[in-house]
Amino acid sequence: MPEWAQPAFRGMTHLNRVQSRVYTTALEAADNILLCAPTGAGKTNVAVLTIFQQLGLHMNREDGSIDSKYKVVYIAPMKALVAEVVGNLSNRLQDYGVTVRELSGDNTLTRQQIEETQIIVSTPEKWDIVTRKSGDYICTERVKLLIIDEIHLLHDSRGPVLESIVARTVRQIETTKEHVRLVGLSATLPNYEDVASFLLVDKKGLFYFDNSFRPIPLSQQYIGITARKSWQKYQLMKQLCSEKVMAVAGKHQVLVFVHSRKETVKTAGDIRDAALANDTLISFLKEDSASCEIIRSELVKIKSNDLKSLLPYGFAIHHAGLDRVDRQLVEDLFAKGHVQVLVSTATLAWGVNLPAHTVIIKGTEIYDPEKGQWTELGPLDVMQMLGRAGRPQYDLRGEGIIITGHKELHRYLSLMNQQLPIESQFLSKLADQLNAEIVLGTVQNAREASHWLTYTYMYVHMLNNPTLYGLEDDVLTKYSKLEERRADLIHSAATILEKNNMIKYDRKSGYFQVTELGRIASHYYITHGTVSTYNQHLKPTMGDSDLCRLFSLSEEFKFVTVRQDEKIELAKLLDRVPIVVKENLDDPSGKINVLLQSYISQLKLEGFSLAF
Repeated sequence: MPEWAQPAFRGMTHLNRVQSRVYTTALEAADNILLCAPTGAGKTNVAVLTIFQQLGLHMNREDGSIDSKYKVVYIAPMKALVAEVVGNLSNRLQDYGVTVRELSGDNTLTRQQIEETQIIVSTPEKWDIVTRKSGDYICTERVKLLIIDEIHLLHDSRGPVLESIVARTVRQIETTKEHVRLVGLSATLPNYEDVASFLLVDKKGLFYFDNSFRPIPLSQQYIGITARKSWQKYQLMKQLCSEKVMAVAGKHQVLVFVHSRKETVKTAGDIRDAALANDTLISFLKEDSASCEIIRSELVKIKSNDLKSLLPYGFAIHHAGLDRVDRQLVEDLFAKGHVQVLVSTATLAWGVNLPAHTVIIKGTEIYDPEKGQWTELGPLDVMQMLGRAGRPQYDLRGEGIIITGHKELHRYLSLMNQQLPIESQFLSKLADQLNAEIVLGTVQNAREASHWLTYTYMYVHMLNNPTLYGLEDDVLTKYSKLEERRADLIHSAATILEKNNMIKYDRKSGYFQVTELGRIASHYYITHGTVSTYNQHLKPTMGDSDLCRLFSLSEEFKFVTVRQDEKIELAKLLDRVPIVVKENLDDPSGKINVLLQSYISQLKLEGFSLAF
């Protein structure tokens, strides 16, 4: 490694197997890269190598100074991850005069700040908004490197945003003839060649590492519960989870994933009570240990009563409803080994990198408000959770345990053998993404829109799996580039937009014309479903009360739920908001109305349940 790049890798004596294999392409070439490797394989260091390739191009070799005529965009899927990446990169690049800033729901940047920043770490939605506004940020033209972390999230409901960002970037490269390097970082996935094709990665830049490259081997257990009645199932799951935790008590730390905030407290309490009944509580936290003293001294800082009741026994909980200080404290105590058992929701798997020797996924059913029913945990969530098993510095192996229904065993065995491919979800958001391109001016008619679709992952996947998209097996013999199917999709999306007054669509010529409503929807990230609601109900004579109520009916809020622990605080806010709320607080639209008025009135929240 060049001497000038070494300060960013302080404390490391060598690169691991994965990083060594990718090193030459990452640091010494400008090829697009797709790196598929297990969690914990050090993909972030590969991203840093590609950043140094860019720094090298802008470095004055005589005095070592680096100009600022470039930008790097690093896209991470969650706000917690964005903050972690900003901290990591800022720390490692401080010797190079590089400014790293966060762009997320918590942190917006002014035009000048973006101008002064060399590395922008953003959530997909925030960068999508920036690139939708052609005149707002000229600096997007200075982007020379686009890194997309966790690109396997193409499979997720937020995948269409990633497809849109990549398609827009590739089309910008073609228009301006200015090269932008694309780097995708991903978990191991079976159809990695499809994703590589989407990112314009050739054989030189494609790196696939299977689970044998995991830094720590993972032993896996799959437990299928045959009981049919839900209460029997729950009791068995509770018992099994407690037994598995007891088996490693005092030897290893355990991370238990559950699927609701309430369940974190219940599960941690159940395991503690089972240990109490078996007289094995001392295994989790010895009375005279240093950990016991440290936990006692930290108890006064804790605001959550649930956490206060669990910590003295060596147990903790973690979820988004906890106060930020409480969460940070739990993370620190667990990372330092003072807490033996941590029961958490999935947010911990995606956010903070907090590994444990043993990871238990207690149950795989989660409630999907969009479908209005219980569904199975997504494959990406399972992979992310099990990726937390095994601590590189301390363990020779990690242990992953999935407790699920007997019928679902086959599904999770297939998943762990990488047999579930990444599908595109772009079709579900096609109308809104098309509107964004029309407003941006990159698509002016149906023919151009049809061509724009060829830059999406959906198109790549559709070519390889036409039957998955309702097409016949032999469709490619008639239409080698699926011209007819693309034209149909664009016509349907344009018709929806026209119906909602977001564009004017001339069916004869195929030309689109932007409307003010369409422009507002694109710039403020409003869906066509919400615009439809406003078109239907918005009246010139509406008072403040009706306007607040209409806003609370926006499509973006339709899956918001009212949790039991929020009701007390909502009731307090209800008494303080200036405009009467007609809806019941059990109704999600009532909650949205109260929160909207509280935000505008700058009311302070007293509890933590609504703070995140």
